[in-house]
Amino acid sequence: MTEKLSQLWTSLTKWLSERWATLTWGEIGLGVSLFLVSLAVSFGAIAVVMVKIPANYFSSHYQHDFLPDSPFLVRWGAVILKNIFGIFLILLGIVLSLPGVPGQGILTILLGLIMVDIPGKRPIEARIIKRPAVLAAINNLRARYGKPELVVD
Repeated sequence: MTEKLSQLWTSLTKWLSERWATLTWGEIGLGVSLFLVSLAVSFGAIAVVMVKIPANYFSSHYQHDFLPDSPFLVRWGAVILKNIFGIFLILLGIVLSLPGVPGQGILTILLGLIMVDIPGKRPIEARIIKRPAVLAAINNLRARYGKPELVVD
């Protein structure tokens, strides 16, 4: 097993060194541009979600019903599409987290996690949000747009 890993590592480092030697300034500029654009989109998406969610979203008493006044088929169709999009964002975030791939993987994973309906996600989200620096930053952002502070149990 270690022999195969050693061979894989050797071939990977060889490929990377060959690729690095042929890298042009245009490719570097494209990579930096993609990184900056994905960073801005990730920050923007997280900011919109954090401003739009209800103040008690991270409370243990929060009961939400997605599109409560919509017909049954519309509501469930939207729930399914929301979950598919959330899974797509999580997978995209994993890819963006790989070394050498430009983008903000962790933020994209967090945004996808907020969108999907899976058991056990609330404690994970709450643990992230309860960090003093994170909660303060989100509450400052919400205050800037006239929204009440988040209620976290």
